[in-house]
Amino acid sequence: MNYLTAFLVGGLICGVGQLFLDYTNYTPAHLLVSLVILGAILTGLDLFQPLIDFAGAGVTALVINFGHVVTKGVLSEIDQDGFLGLFSGILELGSVGISASIVIGFLMAAIFRPKE
Repeated sequence: MNYLTAFLVGGLICGVGQLFLDYTNYTPAHLLVSLVILGAILTGLDLFQPLIDFAGAGVTALVINFGHVVTKGVLSEIDQDGFLGLFSGILELGSVGISASIVIGFLMAAIFRPKE
């Protein structure tokens, strides 16, 4: 049942994103930024963790999870270090995802030779 729930919730998020791209004049970059911001807002309102508990990989495998990870890092560091945690929290928990994105992006560019 967990696989079905993850598939349906993840598919619903992706389907809404595709409708957003099909029926508006926005670009995929707009959609990605919107999903990251939505993940951050849901985390700030304490609504993302119940969504993770319900859908599992249906939301954690998507770009929306990046907003959750960054916001969660900031909130936990603010609790520990106060105002300075605002700056260190972004880098501490999100650094793995950011590093992986940079390395994989570089490898894909080296292998497939993108055009301008």
